[in-house]
Amino acid sequence: MGRLAQTDGLTDVQQEILSTVRDFVDKEIIPVATDLEHRDEYPAQIVEGLKDLGVFGLMIPEEYGGLGESLLTYALCVEEIARGWMSVSGIINTHFIVAYMLKQHGTQEQKDYFLPKMAAGEIRGAFSMSEPGLGSDVSAITSKGVRDGEEYVLNGQKMWLTNGGTSTLVAVLCRTDEGHPEGTAPHKSMTTFLIEKEPGFGEVKPGLTIPGKIDKMGYKGVDTTELIMDGLRVPADRVLGGVTGRGFYQMMDGVEVGRVNVAARGCGVAQRAFELGVAYAQQRQTFGKPIAQHQAIQFKLAEMGTKVEAAHAMMVNAARKKDSGRRNDLEAGMAKYLASEYCKEVVEDAFRIHGGYGFSKEYEIERLYREAPMLLIGEGTAEIQKMIIGRRLLEEYRIQG
Repeated sequence: MGRLAQTDGLTDVQQEILSTVRDFVDKEIIPVATDLEHRDEYPAQIVEGLKDLGVFGLMIPEEYGGLGESLLTYALCVEEIARGWMSVSGIINTHFIVAYMLKQHGTQEQKDYFLPKMAAGEIRGAFSMSEPGLGSDVSAITSKGVRDGEEYVLNGQKMWLTNGGTSTLVAVLCRTDEGHPEGTAPHKSMTTFLIEKEPGFGEVKPGLTIPGKIDKMGYKGVDTTELIMDGLRVPADRVLGGVTGRGFYQMMDGVEVGRVNVAARGCGVAQRAFELGVAYAQQRQTFGKPIAQHQAIQFKLAEMGTKVEAAHAMMVNAARKKDSGRRNDLEAGMAKYLASEYCKEVVEDAFRIHGGYGFSKEYEIERLYREAPMLLIGEGTAEIQKMIIGRRLLEEYRIQG
């Protein structure tokens, strides 16, 4: 274990969990990740191993069969998993956001029914806001839920659903005008529906179709899909929290912790890129000595190490602030922005250190080079993070008078 990205003040339990996850990553993920990624194959065996470790229930309270751990513990585990293969951390993140939303906003019946199965990894979650015609502009969604007796009828098309095929529970944001007069602000007429489904592709239940995997540049293995609702009937007791009109706030709360997760992923990928770069620089020789002894390469390594350390510190700060019960949208936005940008830069520098071999699919850095860009857009683009950061800073530093 290297000097970078260490976290002070962890309990013995936290250290034991992290040590177990890191060991699993080194033995079970890193040796097979590149091969699975090149085949775009779902990492079923890895997911089973993480289920056995209890990772799917990390933040679910103990009363529901989870480990009841903090956001910090979870984020540090995600950092380790992303260091092995970022796609695996994506499978866990979507599940975790749905579990978090249920824990924070679900009715007692919803918590009792879903959380124990989610903690065991029997039910795996995905969540869905984006649509084909919009990304960050969540208030413009057109998918709609209309009340019909004791059910809602859902129609619309969703996009960029991580874990869309393999998940068995999807939290879907739709517009519901019920009880909201004309002229109500768009974000106040949205509702989160909990949709249970079978895993797979095609029509997975009457009125619900998962067309197939979207072919992506990177972030392979994990399935990213569309979701089409055409007369999908959902029981009224599967409205998250039991009340319509609160979906936007519920989703934003989930995405806030999700941004800490994406920051952690950026930290993990950057850390792995640094490990690959610093190792290769000591093995590759030019002009009679290892390239690590050339000042140009040492400068690169210095910049890379500093970025890894800075991103990790910001991610840890954002997680700890949320764990303390305080608002952390500023810190989460800053951490996500910085970690994803630094990740891209560290990966590119490691790629440059590898020279021509960085372009070869035989070398792990080639995979990282295709994965890093996803972090610039996932869970809100860098530009959206800067808008959030700017608005929050103006709130904090508003001139009086």
